[in-house]
Amino acid sequence: MLLNLLLVIEVIVALFLVVVVLLQRSEGGGLVSGGTGSLMSVRGTGDLLTRTTWILGAIFFALGLLLTIVAGRERGSASVVDRLKVNAINPAELNKAPPQPPAGTPVAPSPAAPAPLQAPAPTINSPFGQLPGAAPAPAPAPAQPAQK
Repeated sequence: MLLNLLLVIEVIVALFLVVVVLLQRSEGGGLVSGGTGSLMSVRGTGDLLTRTTWILGAIFFALGLLLTIVAGRERGSASVVDRLKVNAINPAELNKAPPQPPAGTPVAPSPAAPAPLQAPAPTINSPFGQLPGAAPAPAPAPAQPAQK
C-alpha cells in the first residue's frame, strides 16, 4: 500500500518536473515569453522556475531513495542463501559415495563412445571458376567409419 502511494507521488512529481523544465527559458528562447503585461517580470519568473526545479528535483530523488528502501523491506530481509537453507545441508552426505547395487545384479555394459566428429576440408568457392595460376582445391578426405 505504501509502495503504491509513493510510486504515484513519484510519477506526479516527475510530471511536474518535466513541465517546469520545459517552461524555463533556454538560450534559444523557451515556452515562457515574458511580455510587458505579465504580472511577474521575466527575471522573477526565471528565479521562481529555477527554485521550483531544484525543489521538485530534490523531492524526486528523495522519493526514489525512499521507494528503494521500502521495496527492499517489503521483499524481506532473508537472503537467497537463507531461503535455500544451505546451512541445513550435511557436508558428510555430500561426500558420500553413491550406493552400490546388490551383489547378484548383472551390470549392463556401457555403450561405446561415439566417434569424434571431423570437420570437412575447406574449399574455395570462386564465382569465376578456377583462377589462373591457382592450385586445384584438394579433394575432401573420405569419412572414416566408426570403429566398434
